[in-house]
Amino acid sequence: MINQTSSPYVAGSSSSEEMRRVFQMQRDAFSQRQPRSYAERIDALDALLAAILHHKMDLVEAMSEDYGHRAPQESLLMEMFPVVDEIRYMKRNLKRWMRPERVRTTLQLWPSRTSVFKQPLGVVGIMGAWNYPLYLTLLPLVDVLSAGNHAMIKPSELAPRTAELIQQMLAGIFPPEYVSVILGGTEAASLFSSLPFDHLLFTGSSRVGKLVMRAASENLTPVTLELGGKSPALVHESFPMSLAADRICSAKFWNAGQTCVAPDYAMVPEARLDEFLDAARAVTARRLPNPATTPDYTRMIDRSHWDRMAALVEDARCKGAQIYQIGAATETGNTEDRMFPPTLVTNVNDRMRIMQEEIFGPVLPILTYPSIDTAIQYINQHAHPLALYYFDHSRSRVRHILERTTSGGATINDCIFHLSESNLPFGGVGASGMGAYHGLDGLNTFSHRKGVLAMDRAVSWSMARFLKPPYTRWSDRILRFLLRPSS
Repeated sequence: MINQTSSPYVAGSSSSEEMRRVFQMQRDAFSQRQPRSYAERIDALDALLAAILHHKMDLVEAMSEDYGHRAPQESLLMEMFPVVDEIRYMKRNLKRWMRPERVRTTLQLWPSRTSVFKQPLGVVGIMGAWNYPLYLTLLPLVDVLSAGNHAMIKPSELAPRTAELIQQMLAGIFPPEYVSVILGGTEAASLFSSLPFDHLLFTGSSRVGKLVMRAASENLTPVTLELGGKSPALVHESFPMSLAADRICSAKFWNAGQTCVAPDYAMVPEARLDEFLDAARAVTARRLPNPATTPDYTRMIDRSHWDRMAALVEDARCKGAQIYQIGAATETGNTEDRMFPPTLVTNVNDRMRIMQEEIFGPVLPILTYPSIDTAIQYINQHAHPLALYYFDHSRSRVRHILERTTSGGATINDCIFHLSESNLPFGGVGASGMGAYHGLDGLNTFSHRKGVLAMDRAVSWSMARFLKPPYTRWSDRILRFLLRPSS
């Protein structure tokens, strides 16, 4: 592990005075220097990449400690690789993206020149989440630094070992006026969200997201909110049920379901429910044959989350649902090591809590539908999800589903993988969040896109000179032309 005494700076205090001092230090540092050059931004990305790779197994161990157990492969695949890939992607494209964008000048302002300049915003706040404490903390940092900003980071207190390690690692490579990490619980998070950042990114629940947005509004701070929601996995009747079950269940039970874009519920044709259920039970038992002992299955983050899963399942059972828990017959969950078994639920309805709340755990309700239009109607009657998954080989039907439903993002014939593609924006819509980042969208989110018009020397040729007093018959002719009924 990183030696705790090796860090030159530790911003561990959650006091309002200390937090505001760090913020002011960053704001002063940003305003007193020229915007960071391309070379400086690349140096920052290189330093971050080197630190992550150097402390790779330290970070994996810390995340496993926070969860009670998590497979190293899962942390490397779902947390570390996306951050490393984003850094490399930014390095390949940043020089081109930083250049001013020439845009076309409209006729009435010709022959002026128009362009868009990207400028860093200033000090950006990042509020990470516990379910992917490395990925959801450091990937936004990659985009923030690429855009030339300074950053203050508040990791989740529910993953304390990872938060401490991130703090020590970043303090060892960045001065505090450039990047600082603030530790602490809910009080620190509340103070953090009230700082007058130039932009604030929050990842977490809708309930807390509302509080963050309310606090940010006092400072007119723009926010990016990544909130989640009940992401459906819809299977067309023509799609192989065994393949759909494998891909849906694999995605659902990664990280024991504690994934914001995990399929929250599956929808299958009424006539093929038994086929899908049998396939789902079989594939889950094959991939996680004994969840209590397999090293590949993650634990719930804490006891309260385990208790919530148990309450959700019991509520469904009491209201008539059928419960299928994967593993040994006696394996109904272990409160001591926080193992909650993969659970499939059928015969569900909207009176059950599992269909009213984002589950955020290893419980998969399976609904049936009589026709694809009724499935679309059901999805559209509920809040817009962060992701939608549709299984069908017909391009026309895929297009129909994408056009008829609204979601933050989508993957066709699999789940979650759209999240790892840097060329795609990642973000929610409506109740599942606002704003997007990753790749170019991240650079744009954390930049001010300043429109610039430079009037040409030959302004006497421009229509613009006739649009100022004293107005003449040429002014009237130009206005009639500009307001003509057809384009």
